[in-house]
Amino acid sequence: MNVIKKFFKSFMYAFAGIRAVCSERNFRFHLFAMVVVIIAGFLTGISANEWTILLLAIAAVLSLEMTNSAIERVVDLVTDEFHPLAKRAKDLAAGAVLIAAIFSVIIGLIIFLPKWFEF
Repeated sequence: MNVIKKFFKSFMYAFAGIRAVCSERNFRFHLFAMVVVIIAGFLTGISANEWTILLLAIAAVLSLEMTNSAIERVVDLVTDEFHPLAKRAKDLAAGAVLIAAIFSVIIGLIIFLPKWFEF
């Protein structure tokens, strides 16, 4: 029974992390973009395969944004002074989010542009 409690407790920690990141500006921007894309998907009538690709792209961006936030917190916890390696860690994590976001936009354009030009 203790194993089951630990298992469900781990979900509570994960949900606490999701709630915490929702207060951050960049994450809220990505959530807004997600809502816009989902609405566009319903209005455009994209296929199941296209939904799968879009949802994977959305999940990648949101997950990387959370990872970026976690890395920033850990770096800030370790040092409050400027350190080149601390800056590098933060920059690398932010760069990962940017790459995912750029490719998500490209994926969205590949999926939506042909459908929009059909009208």
